[in-house]
Amino acid sequence: MPNKVSNSGLLFLLNLLKATSQNQEINLLLDQNLDKLNNDFACLLREWAIDQFKNKPDSAINIAKVIFKFSNIIQKFELGNKDINLEIAITGYETSLKVCTYETSPIVWANLQQALSEAYQQRQHILSNTIVNLIEQHQSYINSLSEKLPQELKQTQLEVEQLTKTLTQLKAESVNLAQSEDIKNLMADYHDIKQSQKIINNDYLLSTKQHFNTAVFYDIENLTMGRSNPSFNFSLKLIQDNIKKTNTVKEIALQYAYADWSDSRLKSLRTEIQELGIQPVQIFDFGPKKNAADIQLAIDVTELITLRPSLQVFVIVSGDGGFASLANKLHEYGKTVIGCAYEEHSNRFLKSVCDYFIPINNPQESITEILMKERNYFYVDIYIHTKEILLSLKNEHQFVKSGIPIPQVHTILKKLIPNFDERLRKEQNYKNLITFLKKAIEGTEICISSDSNKIILKESLSKYTTEASSNILVETLANK
Repeated sequence: MPNKVSNSGLLFLLNLLKATSQNQEINLLLDQNLDKLNNDFACLLREWAIDQFKNKPDSAINIAKVIFKFSNIIQKFELGNKDINLEIAITGYETSLKVCTYETSPIVWANLQQALSEAYQQRQHILSNTIVNLIEQHQSYINSLSEKLPQELKQTQLEVEQLTKTLTQLKAESVNLAQSEDIKNLMADYHDIKQSQKIINNDYLLSTKQHFNTAVFYDIENLTMGRSNPSFNFSLKLIQDNIKKTNTVKEIALQYAYADWSDSRLKSLRTEIQELGIQPVQIFDFGPKKNAADIQLAIDVTELITLRPSLQVFVIVSGDGGFASLANKLHEYGKTVIGCAYEEHSNRFLKSVCDYFIPINNPQESITEILMKERNYFYVDIYIHTKEILLSLKNEHQFVKSGIPIPQVHTILKKLIPNFDERLRKEQNYKNLITFLKKAIEGTEICISSDSNKIILKESLSKYTTEASSNILVETLANK
């Protein structure tokens, strides 16, 4: 373990994981050590887990399961900083997935994916609320600036006029006074005021120059698909060219790119942003997944709404759903919002509120990543759960005796699997319940009856077929 890990923090972590593995109550232990649940704890958890996975490969999966269980508990823990608790939980889920893969532990993998998805949604909700609060906090400040600029300009003009009159009067009284100390000081004041007026006028003229109407904000972490394994399969030049093709964009007035530029892996982007006139904004890494870049981007946008009234088009190069709130606020001020992000990695709410959306070609991914993302992993989840449920029913008396009717099976699955029908409809390979069930029980001792109205044990299939044929024969003779 690295030297930076404190003994007290490591001992606290080990006690938590030990208590979790023994199914002990850990809320009291967490309550007594709230000061240790800080930004460094998630890093400590990740580093310790990776070290254990490396040195104890035979126990890696069991350790990951304990971390998964602990992450569930800390995510729901109500005391302390809830944002930090959530980041610790996310770190635990992500770390556990390094060893709990679909091949090694498919059920644990599916549950981890579900928990991680819910945690990401919770984090996105927190970010959206943070952006809305920031906008509201800066509202009065922005309104004050909006009123202050024309007032300062008018006041400066009045001071210049008054000073000009005074100088004219002094010159008329005596030419010799031009060399006096008072006149020198007065001339210096006059020069300073003229310079101030020039600066204000330049800012005012720039703010009203309608030709440069667009501001572009690049979320570099979103473009590189995260910090753990960044991808650079994109071109800022191509993104900029596509933005300029939009009819509402006249000229780009400013461009900001938000990232931790001290990261040596971003070196390949530095030359390109300089050539394109993009201003890098340094975002320091205050801890895992703190969204510092997103928050700074939102602050800059809200300040520019009034400080630069000529900016009518705001381009957000990010697929993060948290920016949907920012886009709605820009609309309230009559601004046009353009979204630009990877087509398959963009939040659908953000895309829906943008006036225009410019897609970026998705980076090349492995076959496993494509399968998981395109099918949204729910197929593996629902497939495994269905198979487990049906196998758990095989010892039921009704199952052994005569089988379970398909409508009753449908009711059981809907009760035990959330949104079963909706998730089944999304799976294009299965047009109906019978087809899906046949696939789910393939290779097991369970099968579907010949008339497709029950699931039964294979050993009972021949008996069921004989009884069904006899019943049909009796009904036919009775009708005659």
